[in-house]
Amino acid sequence: MTSENNPETKVCAIVGAGDYIGSAIARRFAREGYTIVAGRRGAEKLEPLRAEIEAAGGRLLARSLDARSEEAVDGFIDGAAALGELSVVIFNVGGNVNFPIAETSERVFRKVWQMACYAGFLTGRAAARKMLEQGSGSIFFTGATASMRSGSGYGAFASAKFALRGLVQAMARELGPENIHVAHLVIDAAVDTKWVRELITERAGEEALANTPLLDPTSIAETYWMLHNQPKDCWTHELDVRPHNETF
Repeated sequence: MTSENNPETKVCAIVGAGDYIGSAIARRFAREGYTIVAGRRGAEKLEPLRAEIEAAGGRLLARSLDARSEEAVDGFIDGAAALGELSVVIFNVGGNVNFPIAETSERVFRKVWQMACYAGFLTGRAAARKMLEQGSGSIFFTGATASMRSGSGYGAFASAKFALRGLVQAMARELGPENIHVAHLVIDAAVDTKWVRELITERAGEEALANTPLLDPTSIAETYWMLHNQPKDCWTHELDVRPHNETF
């Protein structure tokens, strides 16, 4: 078990450490000896993950976090950096909603933008400030199909994800020469979660669920680990992932 303020400690900070992709990333990096600092609304929801990782010999610090708050995000990243080397920061906040444009309220549009774009800016900026000081690091952002193309009813979500992608492109060009790897991962398929399974079953039945390609969060986490370990003469800025039988 590593101690606080240990310069030899490698830290992975996750903004949006949900039950699926975020948790899978935490497990993957913890397995390699990284101290995990996990943030989400309601730190108590992270207790099962913390117990699991610590039972396996790892370390996870759970933090309640509103990723739309400048003060909260800066404090979260500062706290993670105080533990050792801030090796990787991952922004994994969603905001996927579907509303016809005439029924999209100002509040919905604003909240989705705050979660999927503005929070990404706050996270990326705070991470960049720390990594510029230490001279290295990885900053990764979870994107979606909507980062590349929108669909009917996804005006709020896609506009935020499009904007996040533009932010990541600017950061990659600016920070790459400073030895900071910035990458955008497009999740171009439904992720295998309880909510997705229930939604598919409710809309189309069990047979449709059995025939729907789903992405395993563990496989997504493996991709993040691969990105973090790329040699810097061959960095990936953007990649898309999907099951082999997903149409695109």
